[in-house]
Amino acid sequence: MERIQQAIAKARATRQGRAPTEAGQPKPAADPGREAVWTALREVRLDPARLEASRIISHHPGTGATPFDLMRTNLMKHLREQSWKRVAITSPSSGCGKTTVGLNLAFSLARQSELRILVLEMDLRRPAIVRMLGLQGKPRLADVLSGREDPENGLLRLSANLAVGANADPVANPAELLSSAQAAAAIDAIEARFKPDVILFDLPPVLVIDDTLAFMDQVDCALLIAAAEESTVAEIDRAGRELAEYTKVLGVVLNKCRFLDRTEGYGYDEY
Repeated sequence: MERIQQAIAKARATRQGRAPTEAGQPKPAADPGREAVWTALREVRLDPARLEASRIISHHPGTGATPFDLMRTNLMKHLREQSWKRVAITSPSSGCGKTTVGLNLAFSLARQSELRILVLEMDLRRPAIVRMLGLQGKPRLADVLSGREDPENGLLRLSANLAVGANADPVANPAELLSSAQAAAAIDAIEARFKPDVILFDLPPVLVIDDTLAFMDQVDCALLIAAAEESTVAEIDRAGRELAEYTKVLGVVLNKCRFLDRTEGYGYDEY
């Protein structure tokens, strides 16, 4: 365990050493090269009705988006203070709505036009983003992670500043792929080429399989999504403690809560 944690710390320190700016420093000028590679990505048109059916409600401002906008503000404060950009989204068990929360957070972040946001689907056993967004074709981010495809062939642009890498089908041997040096190199290549401000990684549940912990050396921090009336306190505590051995857990988000005021539709507490 100690050897794994040392390797994770070394990988994280290497990434942070490449951070372009420190918190509080002036933002760099517009990068024409970055704009060009984003524009070159294949753009897809999303069906608003499909988004609504999938409970994706933060693509436009409004009452429904307010909790995710507040989450966005809290998240960006932490990221800017630490010069972080890689955020894991996971849950204690299946059915907590981590992908729904992650996509809503991504759309909320993307409403800030100065940010560039990437969502990468790392839940390779049970991919859901293609279905939830109604994406056409057979996107396969796993081919990028394994080195069979270039980064630009594995991403789809949903708007001027929001792109997603998804998988149409489950992937064989996901734990081995996620923990491989090739996958780490592919993610580094994506970051270097597209220079996103935030990368959200949609990861599998912590307590179900070991895929997520195998990937923790690739992220800076994590959000844990729990489901009201489904996730037990023991599950949340155990998942949070296991994550905390590998990375900084920024908070626990309470999803599916029916009994709070509409302005308190989620909880966000640092672990």
